[in-house]
Formats: sequence, C-alpha cells, structure tokens
Amino acid sequence: MILINFAHPLTEEQKKQLINFGIVPRKIVEVKTQLDLQEPLTSQVEKLVDEVGLSSEEWQGEAIVVNLPGLAPAAGILLAVLHGRMGHFPLIMRLSPTPTGQYEVAEVVNLQAVRDAARLRR
Repeated sequence: MILINFAHPLTEEQKKQLINFGIVPRKIVEVKTQLDLQEPLTSQVEKLVDEVGLSSEEWQGEAIVVNLPGLAPAAGILLAVLHGRMGHFPLIMRLSPTPTGQYEVAEVVNLQAVRDAARLRR
C-alpha cells in the first residue's frame, strides 16, 4: 500500500494509528501542497499529482490511501485526477482533533465502496 499525503506532514503517532485501520504502507509520499489561489487550481493539482512520481502501473495496481488537502475545491479536483489515473477512487484518511489539540486518525474511508453503494440508490 502507498500512502500519499497532500496535507500537513503526518506525525509518527498518526502513522502508527493507521495500523488500527489495517493500513501498513510500504511507501509514504509527502507532497508539499502550496496552492496559489489567484491561479486556476486544476493545473496546480495535476502538477502535484505528477510530483508523486508513481508509474501508470503503480497508480492502477497499488492500493493507495490519500490524506487530502484541506482546501475543499482542491480536494475535489484531486479526487477527480486520482480517479482518472487509478480507474477508481482511493481510500482517504480523516484526521480529528483530540482534547489536547493534536490530531489523530479518526477513520479511513473507502471512497470506491461509498460510490458503489450510492449507485444502488439511483
């Protein structure tokens, strides 16, 4: 499994917490996500995905979990780009604040399963 992080760098504790969700990445890719809000987002997001450096075979054949960027429009564009490269939606992780002000891994969501279940409700 490959973990691609488009948000703040993950802490060692957060990486350990992923094991509770069955996520044991063989590779972690940290992508520095700095977006210029005065410029179109699509081309910037596509460039970020290019910087991940995975081959077509890896995009299509590896299990991938993604930590989305915090900017909602960028996250939406990112999911569209990833779906195009992967042929399906990735797993995504959700962080949640703790009472101490730290963030912990709250859940891992299988977006493809969410999409497939939603199709049954059309």
